[in-house]
Amino acid sequence: MASYTEPRRTGEHIVSEASGARSREQAILASGNLAAGTVLGKASKDGTASASPDAGNTGDGTVGTITVASSAQLGDYVLTVLEADTDAGDFQVENPAGENVGTGDVGTEFTGGGLTFTLADGAADFVAGDRIVITVAAGAGDYAPLDFTATDGSARAAAVLYAEVDASTGAQPCVVHKRDCEVEAAGLTWPDGATENQIDAATAELEALGVIAR
Repeated sequence: MASYTEPRRTGEHIVSEASGARSREQAILASGNLAAGTVLGKASKDGTASASPDAGNTGDGTVGTITVASSAQLGDYVLTVLEADTDAGDFQVENPAGENVGTGDVGTEFTGGGLTFTLADGAADFVAGDRIVITVAAGAGDYAPLDFTATDGSARAAAVLYAEVDASTGAQPCVVHKRDCEVEAAGLTWPDGATENQIDAATAELEALGVIAR
């Protein structure tokens, strides 16, 4: 006899939620044919960054190709030259929250705060105080299946899908739980191959948003 596995029903994962529509939000699911209770990430970044030197800089060196990791924050990083020298110098980088994420040397690859790049020396040497703003670009803000390797923001748990949605051939409207609710831990769907540590970390990310797994 053929067996049949019943898919998770709409809202089956819900333990409790706030009154009215406070816990839920209309959104767009960018991709995937997903069951109710699937844990989602959000494409808050487009995975790219660009550098803009201050107009008043003395040095004319440039930032080369910027690699954006999943941990990079959306917004403006500020690179400030601390101490300059002929064809050399060092600098610090602050993230969009104003936190120092590391120091580096001109001409040497820098990695910190989710960014990797090399600040090249130019024809005119930098002086202390020269600045370059590195902007991590915003993404569409659509939801997608949680992907721990993504660099667009969807590596972080951001919501739980309320009802089954098939966005395998194109983006579709959806409803997500993203605040002030409790969900059944056993009713959540995680990425294939997710480790216990990854699930624990993503569960904590949901909890920080007010989505509590029981």
